[in-house]
Amino acid sequence: MLPWRRLLRPLAVLVLTAAALVAPTGAAQAASAPSSGWNNWSCKPSAAHPRPVVLVHGTFGNSVDNWLGLAPYLVHRGYCVYSLDYGQLPGVPFFHGLGPVDKSAEQLDDFVDKVLAATGSAKTDIIGHSQGGMMPRYYLKFLGGAQKVNALVGLAPDNHGTTLLGFTKLLPYFPGAEHLISTATPGLADQIAGSAFLQKLNAGGDTVPGVKYTVIATQYDQVVTPYRSGFLDGANVKNVVLQDLCGLDFSEHVAIGLTDRIAWHEALNALDPAHAERTTCASVFD
Repeated sequence: MLPWRRLLRPLAVLVLTAAALVAPTGAAQAASAPSSGWNNWSCKPSAAHPRPVVLVHGTFGNSVDNWLGLAPYLVHRGYCVYSLDYGQLPGVPFFHGLGPVDKSAEQLDDFVDKVLAATGSAKTDIIGHSQGGMMPRYYLKFLGGAQKVNALVGLAPDNHGTTLLGFTKLLPYFPGAEHLISTATPGLADQIAGSAFLQKLNAGGDTVPGVKYTVIATQYDQVVTPYRSGFLDGANVKNVVLQDLCGLDFSEHVAIGLTDRIAWHEALNALDPAHAERTTCASVFD
């Protein structure tokens, strides 16, 4: 490989990250996140954006840290935005999404009802990162959520589980490892490809009628592997590879949710397809 090509990837990451940091709704607002307008229970959706947006964090995430970038990005554009904590384990602060995924979906069910009651809206839209893009599908499929949700946008969701680059296939060779994971962190066990939870979730089809689905994946995902396993099959589904939108975007699993304004721009298009604008590398400046 030529020397200049070796420099291309780190240079592109530096440029895109810098752009995200200096953009008016980026990290400059993160320091004031608790008062930056999301989880404002007096917010009333506008005619332009009639549905509130619920943000669902990923495994080891929480309702604040996962959304220091995306929540202000959406609020700045006129959306009523809310985020929840779910999947908490006793005695484990800050790092959530570790409890059984079906129980986490019940927490989402309660939270959506609270959001709809506060805003007076009939439906909400959901954007989730990692497990937060997969777990709501249980809510839609088994808990009546399809009647309350217009669109689900997943940022690097593990819709069909993960092999963690093949490491999960080694678990049978370590006696007691699978039992330990299932007992201590059932939310992690549920996300292993082939788990009983995922078999139930995906049996009979990936989607339910009436909900629009968007999956935004990154080919550099080191957590959801293979990365295309996050894609969905079914009606009203749009599967997108981030690098097809911007070949210079090298975001991996964490960055696509926390800092990637190109992914956020495409998510915005999914919330308001009637006014969608083409997502490109330049979308980092929007």
